[in-house]
Amino acid sequence: MNESPKLSSSPASSWVELLQARAQRLGARTAYTFLEDGEDDASSLTYAELDVRARQIAARLQRVASPGDRALLLYPPGLEYIAAFFGCLYAGVVAVPVYPPDPSRLERTLPRVQAISVDAGAKLVLSNSFILGLANDLFELVPDLKALTWISTDSLTDPPEGWRPLALGPDSLAFLQYTSGSTGAPKGVMLTHGNLLRNQEMIEQGFSHGKNPCVVGWLPMYHDMGLIGTVLHPLYLGAPCFLMSPWSFLSSPLRWLKAISKYRGTGSGGPNFAYELCVRKSTEAERRALDLSCWEIAFTGAEPIRPDTMRRFSEAFAISGFRADALYPCYGLAEATLIVSGRNRKKELALLTLETAPLEQNQIAFSTAAPPTPGVRDFVGCGEPLGDERVLIVDPVTRTLSPFGSVGEVWVSGGNVAKGYWNKPEATSETFGGRVEPSKEGPFLRTGDLGFFKGAELYVTGRLKDLIIIRGRNLYPQDIERTAEQTHPAIRPGCSAAFPVETPAGEGLVLVCEVTVAKVGDPAQLVNLLREAVAQAHEVQPHRVVLMKSGGVPKTSSGKIQRSEARLQLGRHTLELFHDWSARSRSL
Repeated sequence: MNESPKLSSSPASSWVELLQARAQRLGARTAYTFLEDGEDDASSLTYAELDVRARQIAARLQRVASPGDRALLLYPPGLEYIAAFFGCLYAGVVAVPVYPPDPSRLERTLPRVQAISVDAGAKLVLSNSFILGLANDLFELVPDLKALTWISTDSLTDPPEGWRPLALGPDSLAFLQYTSGSTGAPKGVMLTHGNLLRNQEMIEQGFSHGKNPCVVGWLPMYHDMGLIGTVLHPLYLGAPCFLMSPWSFLSSPLRWLKAISKYRGTGSGGPNFAYELCVRKSTEAERRALDLSCWEIAFTGAEPIRPDTMRRFSEAFAISGFRADALYPCYGLAEATLIVSGRNRKKELALLTLETAPLEQNQIAFSTAAPPTPGVRDFVGCGEPLGDERVLIVDPVTRTLSPFGSVGEVWVSGGNVAKGYWNKPEATSETFGGRVEPSKEGPFLRTGDLGFFKGAELYVTGRLKDLIIIRGRNLYPQDIERTAEQTHPAIRPGCSAAFPVETPAGEGLVLVCEVTVAKVGDPAQLVNLLREAVAQAHEVQPHRVVLMKSGGVPKTSSGKIQRSEARLQLGRHTLELFHDWSARSRSL
């Protein structure tokens, strides 16, 4: 097990101290620029302006709330959200970022807001005038929200001099990062100022920025990768940051790369699907018009990293000056603030090919065959542990160290590990209280992720709760989903969910796929193709295959497939099905 050298001490004891230091030294320099349309229509905040706005919002909060009260942040992406976040920090109010409800789908998007509000015991809602104008519609659907104190921060006139500084330090609670809910109900991760500062040191160490860093981002600001990786990180560095809405990116993925090219972004990234979209949605002429030679760190994480996606992106955008060695695979989770491990930029990208049969028994067997050869699977290394973390591979059942050459659960300890889940002592003890047997060493964060080390390099193979165990074999859902996507052009990439269900014969496999209806043809024939492809590749017959129209498969705000939620909704008959086949009743 490698031990990374300790990082230098943090430049501040809290984010309030850090922002005020930036405002004092870099006051007139632009901190954030938000591209309203994803391109040219821009608004900006200097460090001094952000400090003034934070103090103004904090002054109002200190009149209506007490330190430690929780406030929902209900904003569309933009600078006002950033100001409100820092306003909460300045007032000692615990920020609770929430993905804003979609006005066109309130019945579907409001339940999560309500669940988080209740779980956090929120007292306030900070928002803007537009969302406040929708309040009556929200109250009609969720009456409990009406009892909260609503503040429209974009119309505040409170003098910033009314703010009263607080004694904040590394142990002060900064905000609750609600987990994405990819494998269960969202839980509020308690992140302190110290957790956030420590993780920023780790990111800085891993990224090894050049002389003039510049961050470009489109990720949701309510999610850990977007908030911590692309909003807080540039402020930590004192570097300029250019942001756009996730919807600007999704409607035209090339906007992301145009912004990097135009503003000379050195650091930017996102999940695997973002790189895939850029390849699929761009032409050679559009790529030729870009200059991506400035892009030094193209981080990728948050979902399985696919070597073929990295290869296709590198090849497609080589004409734009993109260098393959800029790719930065990394691994992290909200419970560890954000990052756990990242690529050692002094080394080449770490790629491995493993035999799938031993992997199904949690064993590692290397292969020289090149995918898509049957019976093998390729992996991208997620880098080395950063800072003074300890990362172990532990048998999730016996809680003993996994022997070399086997897969186990990833356990983490370090200053970046959160204090636990808000108001959930049992879940906190189970997840954050891992102790290695028989020594009782700990506590460790049990990540729920499966992986192994090869030397200092961490490889993540999947989620413990997502595993499909059929006849003693461990099947990884992402492998089955990948097989499905390659079966027919009607299957939408990155929009399938494979999960187990109980059947009279034992555990069975369910496969749910979004399709482009115009490309389907005969749905029964497509289902037969999927069944045959899965049976050949994984030696298991699906118990049920479901086809859905675009947008039907549940996903988190960061684009992760919510397999547990898909299984739950299918059981409740709340999924809108296009075609349904079951081995139990072939007349469906």
